[in-house]
Amino acid sequence: MNTNSNSTTDQDIDLSVLTDKVKSFFGNIAFSLFKCILFLKNNSRVFAFLIIGGGILGYTIDHFSKSYRHELIVTPYYGSVDYLYTKIDYLQTKINQNDQAFFKSIGVQEAENVNEIEVEPIIDLYNFINNGTAGNKDENSQNFEMIKLLAEESDINKVIKEKLTSKNYNRHLITISTKKVVSEKNTITPLLLYLNNDAYLNKIRAIYTANVKDKIQKNEEVIKQIDGLLNSFAATSNSTQQNNKLVYYNENTQLNELIATKNGLIRDIGLQKIELINLDYFIKATSTVVNLKNTSKIYQKKTILLPIIFVIGYILYSFLSLFYKKQAAKLNPVS
Repeated sequence: MNTNSNSTTDQDIDLSVLTDKVKSFFGNIAFSLFKCILFLKNNSRVFAFLIIGGGILGYTIDHFSKSYRHELIVTPYYGSVDYLYTKIDYLQTKINQNDQAFFKSIGVQEAENVNEIEVEPIIDLYNFINNGTAGNKDENSQNFEMIKLLAEESDINKVIKEKLTSKNYNRHLITISTKKVVSEKNTITPLLLYLNNDAYLNKIRAIYTANVKDKIQKNEEVIKQIDGLLNSFAATSNSTQQNNKLVYYNENTQLNELIATKNGLIRDIGLQKIELINLDYFIKATSTVVNLKNTSKIYQKKTILLPIIFVIGYILYSFLSLFYKKQAAKLNPVS
């Protein structure tokens, strides 16, 4: 009986102690919160000064640190992708060295405003596998097999972004960053001309262009010959009776083949003429957009960041000062 009574008493004591600890815990939290509120109240003028001053300073920095980007979508021809990336790296090296003489020598008149130049592939897996250029069916098949093989050993999303794959995409994006608005004529165009200034690749371009023009000429001659045969057939069919069904069938079969051949040649000529448009440069810019103002996200703006940094810095300084004073008081007790 006494044992049960003592056990009940111990449980009541333990519960009472636990309740006191919980009350003490929440009491400490409430007191700490009160001290924080009191700290903010006592330093309200300091915080107001830091917020306003930081906002003004941040706005000034944002205002005077404007930057612009210029985007060029280019298509490298004749296997000049590695050449393109090497040249872009070289230009970035010259920017880092602030080599104004070099940029003036290639015709860039506003080189002091150029901050950065970089190139990256435009990931377009569909066009990589299904190249629309005539005569590239074998190459398309090889591209598909390469992607398929790489995807078997790795994640397809990683494969299409890997350096080995990405450099083989048809289109690439050149991004140029400048401090100020620049003229396309004085900055962008000279850089493109510099990229296209290679004797070896220009010789290949000239030969390739001559070959395309020769193909167009030969195809046009064949079309004229087909037109002559069609006209001759029309004249013959008007003067000859078509009583023999087998002869009629054979002649119409030959006629259909000639018409199909002519249509194929016309289609090839159209593609070749479009191809000629892209052969004036081996690094062909298909799209150019200049002077796009870079806009920072809200959390990247100095107008927002600096007041926050100043306030946090002041709070840390205050707590460290208080911590130092308490520790110093322990080392030097008042006698």
